[in-house]
Amino acid sequence: MIQPNFEAMSRKELRAYILEHRDDEYAFRVYLDRITAEATDSAIYPAPQSIDDLKHFPQLLEKFRREREGRE
Repeated sequence: MIQPNFEAMSRKELRAYILEHRDDEYAFRVYLDRITAEATDSAIYPAPQSIDDLKHFPQLLEKFRREREGRE
């Protein structure tokens, strides 16, 4: 079997490949490595300390979703 070029695949393409070839451990490891490398750019949000902190949760969630869509 010819091994696809995982490095040339986009994250979305690689994810689709993994879902179709669930037994390909090498592809899965490449995918995890890519996610881990991209995760270093992510912001870290502290846990809410009070009820007032939860008022900003919808905005934080929306910001996270926009950033996630931009990476994919």
